[in-house]
Order: sequence, then structure tokens, then C-alpha cells
Amino acid sequence: MIAEGQEAPDFELTSDTGETVKLSGLRGKPVVLYFYPKDDTPGCTTQACGIRDAYGEFERAGAVVLGVSPDDERSHVKFRSKYELPFTLLADTEHAVAERYGVWGEKKYMGKKYMGISRSTFVIDEDGKVKKVFEKVTPATHADEVLAALASD
Repeated sequence: MIAEGQEAPDFELTSDTGETVKLSGLRGKPVVLYFYPKDDTPGCTTQACGIRDAYGEFERAGAVVLGVSPDDERSHVKFRSKYELPFTLLADTEHAVAERYGVWGEKKYMGKKYMGISRSTFVIDEDGKVKKVFEKVTPATHADEVLAALASD
């Protein structure tokens, strides 16, 4: 997994609006890059709606919020519309970006093993360095924890 203090790996992914988002194109602003397993599932919805509800605070911090999952653009459009999410969702259908950040791996659910995203968040500073890493994120408290990291120096 990418560690605090490291350069955030650059990437280009397609957003829910069909536009290409390039991380290096966001230099000069803090970026909240959060990886989540799947659109419109209970934990992911709780996490996304927590960010939505505190979005004014993210804006005041000058942060760009990017949610990344293996779902495609069409799924992201439905998820974003259903919950009125004010931030960009990125499609990492081949999980290449998740792999580069070290958040793609084996998971277990009800005794079955499968490959998937480990819910994680990277707060990236204006210069493209990873300021804070959150592993095994708790969806209900995620937004507050990230806002605290954005506010700290």
C-alpha cells in the first residue's frame, strides 16, 4: 500500500460524466481519493452519503473528492443520481489504479474468498504527496476523520 509521505501514483480514469480525470491535473488542491468496493451497497452508501452531508466542509477545505470503485460509469451515474452525490466517481473497472495504490486483494465473506477493494482513503496534498492514509475505513465516521486530516498540518 502507498504510504504517507510518498508521491501519489498518477492515473487517468473515466468519471461518471464520461470525462477523463487525471490526478496530476489536480495539483494545487488537496485531493481525497477514496476507494470503495461497490456502488449502492449498504457500507458504500453510508460512506458516500457521509461525505455528501459534509461536502460543504470539504469545499471550504478546498478539497477535490474522488470516489473510486471497479463499477463502470453507468453504475456510477445511477449511484450518484440516486443519492445526490456532489462529488466525482471514477470507474476503475480493471482495478489497475486500486492495484497501484495497494488496495486490491483477496477478501473473505461468509467463508468464500474473492478479489476486491479494501475500503481505503488517501488524502493527497497540493504537491501530490500522500498526507494521510486511512485503511479499513469505518463508513459511518469516515467523513469526519478525513476532514480532521485535511485540517491538520
